[in-house]
Amino acid sequence: YQQNSNCLTNSPICPSMISSGINAEYGDLSGTIGMFVPFTSRNDIDFFQHLEMHLRNEAPPLCGRDHLTYRSSFIPVKAVIDGDLCEQYNSLDLVKRKAIADELEKVPSEVSKKLEDMRNCAF
Repeated sequence: YQQNSNCLTNSPICPSMISSGINAEYGDLSGTIGMFVPFTSRNDIDFFQHLEMHLRNEAPPLCGRDHLTYRSSFIPVKAVIDGDLCEQYNSLDLVKRKAIADELEKVPSEVSKKLEDMRNCAF
């Protein structure tokens, strides 16, 4: 099952966390709506890459498959941070959230705030 985008648009993005350029929003035939948001801060890139790495180990796999296998079933994932996976952080139990936040040298509320800022900035 391959999803083809049937709608693609560009729009200005929030300059506080990401570039002053544009992001790409898309929709596909199954009703999925998504957005590609470029990062410019190396700290944000590192933070979200590490968060994604920890969540691959802690969050339950999507559709019973390994997360990378699921996301790379048609095209290998490269230089992309999976926002859907990062959003699962807030649904983890407190012990797991605390452990991940400690690995990131943050407190759980800071991690949640950073996710919220990215979500609000993208929309």
